[in-house]
Order: sequence, then C-alpha cells, then structure tokens
Amino acid sequence: MSEASELAAQVDAALAGDKRAIARLVTRFEDDRSEAAEVRREALALFDARGAGRGRIAGITGAPGVGKSTLVGAVATRLIALDPAERVAVVAVDPSSPLTGGALLGDRTRVRFPPDEGRLYFRSQASATELGGVARATHQACRVLVRLFTTVIVETVGVGQAEIEIVRLADRTFLVLAPHGGDHVQFMKAGIMEVPDAFVVSKGDLGEAAAATYHALGASLRLAAPAAADRPVFRTSARSGAGIDELAAAVAASPSGGLEARAPYFFERWVATEYGKAGLRRLTSLAPTTAAYLDQHGGLDGAQQAFAATSLASAPQ
Repeated sequence: MSEASELAAQVDAALAGDKRAIARLVTRFEDDRSEAAEVRREALALFDARGAGRGRIAGITGAPGVGKSTLVGAVATRLIALDPAERVAVVAVDPSSPLTGGALLGDRTRVRFPPDEGRLYFRSQASATELGGVARATHQACRVLVRLFTTVIVETVGVGQAEIEIVRLADRTFLVLAPHGGDHVQFMKAGIMEVPDAFVVSKGDLGEAAAATYHALGASLRLAAPAAADRPVFRTSARSGAGIDELAAAVAASPSGGLEARAPYFFERWVATEYGKAGLRRLTSLAPTTAAYLDQHGGLDGAQQAFAATSLASAPQ
C-alpha cells in the first residue's frame, strides 16, 4: 500500500471511530519534523474532501491538585449522556519526567471513562518543559481531533498565576479552583484570573469551605478584575454530581471551529521556537502580516514548509 493510500485509509478509519487509526493520525500530527508538514496538509485535505466538521475546544486549567482530571472525566461522560451526537476527545498534558522527558501519565489514571464507550477518546502528552500549561504538540493534535470529535477538552498541566497559553488554543477556557486554594487576596494577585471565560469551584461536596471559596471568588472578581465580574462561576462536585450538568452544558455551548483562525499565532510561535528572533525578523520581511504569509502558502503547513526552505536557502554555506 502506498503512503497516500495508507493515509487515506487511516482517515477513513478514524472518521468511522477506529481508535487505533485516530491514535496513529494524532501521532502523525505531533511529528515535528519538517517533512511531516506535507503529511498534515494531505490529511487535512482528505478530511475536508470527506466533509469533516469542526469541533469546539474547551480548555480546563488550574493549579495542581484542584481536581481537574476528575472533573474532566465527569464532564466528558456527561456530555455524551446528554447528547447522542456528541463525541468527546480529551487531551491531557501531563508533567514530564525530569529523567526521561516522558509524561508521568497521572491523568491517565485519574480521568475515568467507561472502557467500552466508543464516543470517548483520551490522549496524554508530555509537557516536555514547555511553559504555558500545554505541550508543544497540543495545537497540532487538536487540529486533527476537532475534525473527528464534536468536543475536544484540553486539560493543562497544573499551572500558576501567569501560564495562560491555553487561551490561545481553546474556544472557551474554564479555570478550576478548589476550596482552601487561597483567600480573596490570592484571587486578586493571580494574573490568570482575568483570562478565563468561566470559573469552576471544584470539590463542592466539601460544604462550607466550597461555599466560602465560591463567594470569595465572586467578590474578588468585582474588585480586582471588573471585566471578568460577569463571567459565570460554577460550583461542582464530581463525587456527588452537583453542578456537572450545568458545566457540561456550558462546555457544549462553546463556539466551534475557531482553531484555524488562530493559526497565525501558532505559526509565529513555531518560527520563534525553531529560528528565534532572527526568524521572526525574517518573517516580517517576507509578508506584511503573518496571516498574509499563511494565505500566500495555503495555510499553516504550507507556510512551515516554505519558511523552512527560505531559512535553509539563507543559511551560511
């Protein structure tokens, strides 16, 4: 079987729900070698020719230990229960091992899915020391998953006050906070508080502590981040199920299909990673805007190929 035929067969199998084919396609998209850009472009063309849709991306972020993984499992399971047309993929960014660089796979043990449910898919990624809460390959994985699933949930690695890369990726971002996770002064200090589209107080079964955090959060938003004061705050408990329906409905109401519009940002990030400031200066000399450069070369993958060729041609011999 030729490479083109094999890729077409993988696309068809993935669209039919074959999880092995989905995993192989995601691996192809995570490949950061220069020759992989052509494979991605061909795969996306096959999806478009077959009328694949564009799912939504919901970002779930928060500090370590707030209950993100358990919450993600509960929401994903509830989404498919509420709507038979829903298909949900979860991309969990795990901390990387300082020894091997691989993912520690904590989320794989905490995100609980029914083992025989074909409409749920899980993928873990190593953060690989990337800052911002997501992995370098998360964007590329999402490009294929949004064509296969109605909802893609990206769970970031545990983040601090300024790691907000998820907002560049997701159509809607939810910040999870736990009871006893900090008083209103801590809320006011956190730069990340102005970023999410909604807030989630987890572990609502803790009673008074959860209620206190819920009310302190609302007060802090009005004082420290007035622009975010009207954003919804959900009080949830994955254990009791309280608030999960409301949070799942909010995820399902997120806009969809916005990932490609954010391609210029991810292209600039790729240029900066691969070629540094000199590469960004070269990019500004090649087109009036990054979006224009992508248009000239047929999108993100063609632009990567063209820029790599330009950089190679301009390199000292």
